[in-house]
Amino acid sequence: MFEYVAGQLENVRDEIAEAVADAGRPDGSVTLVAVSKTFPKEAVEAAYAAGQRVFGENRVQELSVKKPALPDDVEWHLIGHLQSNKVGQALACADAIHSVDSEKLLNRLNRLAEGNQRKPRILLEVNISGEESKFGAAVDSAMRLAKLAARCENIEFKGLMTMAPFGADSRELRGIFSATRELRDKMEAELGLKLPELSMGMSSDFRAAIMEGATLVRVGTAIFGKRFSRHSDLNANRASLLRVGATETTPFSR
Repeated sequence: MFEYVAGQLENVRDEIAEAVADAGRPDGSVTLVAVSKTFPKEAVEAAYAAGQRVFGENRVQELSVKKPALPDDVEWHLIGHLQSNKVGQALACADAIHSVDSEKLLNRLNRLAEGNQRKPRILLEVNISGEESKFGAAVDSAMRLAKLAARCENIEFKGLMTMAPFGADSRELRGIFSATRELRDKMEAELGLKLPELSMGMSSDFRAAIMEGATLVRVGTAIFGKRFSRHSDLNANRASLLRVGATETTPFSR
């Protein structure tokens, strides 16, 4: 059913390599996060068989089902909005969390991560475009949040994440991504620490993001195709996962 995934994945990798070269950046400077949200285990397996090892999920519930059903060497990134009451689950199944956007969430992550053998990697989500419909810390509060993240002993603060408006033209995209990079650079200078990661760019705009310094691009549709709905198709995904013996620790939310 998902035989097409390998070819699509190869196309995306080629586009990333081309964009990296056009930007004059070194090979391997951009990591592809294959966003498998709403797709079943079989789709992830098809990408895995083609060599992909880093995957992104939007929802903790879905990630907590997929993680035990896939090989241990898969690296899972939580890229969607994280609610405070899901922090414990997120820490149990995510290797990196891209969407930390408040002091409350940051403090809860730091507190619940105490005693973990491995510190969770986190990115601060910033709303550079100022869209009300988007999550993320406002630019004028991002530095305060970064200072708090730098003091948290139980997490690894690695950089920033942002999303560009849907349908933005190339000039607007480049402006948003460059502003995110500049904010990261300012944080590095003021805090005296290295923040190597910039999670920017999705299927429609990852080339522009790479030109402006993205190190993580979150690509789903260009690899897996059109998303399933959150209702009947997502329930079908869950059934597919459970048929192969995954343990469902929490119900899927509608």
